[in-house]
Amino acid sequence: MTSTTLTQAGTTRGVSTGALLAAGAAAGPLFLGLGLAQAFIRDGFDLSRQPLSLLTLGEYGWIQIGNFVLSGLLALAGAAGLRRALRGGPAGTWGPALVAILGTGLIVAGVLRPDPSMGWPAGAPEGNPETMSWHSYGHGVGALLSFGSLTIACLVFGRRQLRLGARGWAVYSVLSALATVVVMAWPDQDSISVRMVVGSFFVFAWLTAVSLHTITERNH
Repeated sequence: MTSTTLTQAGTTRGVSTGALLAAGAAAGPLFLGLGLAQAFIRDGFDLSRQPLSLLTLGEYGWIQIGNFVLSGLLALAGAAGLRRALRGGPAGTWGPALVAILGTGLIVAGVLRPDPSMGWPAGAPEGNPETMSWHSYGHGVGALLSFGSLTIACLVFGRRQLRLGARGWAVYSVLSALATVVVMAWPDQDSISVRMVVGSFFVFAWLTAVSLHTITERNH
């Protein structure tokens, strides 16, 4: 068996690096696209005060649960692709690891659902629940791991890009992290559900861009 054959056989059981990176690029568009579609279609849901996580509850909650889990699996695939593509180079260890934490956090947040609140689903308390269940805490931890790790990944890749002389990409990575932190930490609880979507857009758009750019780099 030749070395080429051995290499092909060891390609994550037949999945190419490009396909893995494409999966990672699709994680954000799927998560936000399907989540926002439900927010506008599901009767009674109000994105101005109800976060997308609450879509895991109610009659069609399985759709958003599946959205969390599938997006997480795509992110894990993307992390595997980044690990291959960056192996031995700058950010080759921590970059893929942080994207893998994103994927794991999304899966955890999907499986462990939040408590009914903010009037969703129908009959739920209009504000936050007085006490939180263990799975609601778990959901919060999963969400925090997801978006916290991806924000840090922006900075890790920004350092890599600066070392490689890609200053434009480095600036974009750092600004994506800063914009996410500013939007998510803004002291206005009345707009938190909308700000979570905006912050998610910044970091997921960054992940899509970096994943696609890595594919392009490999083809040149």
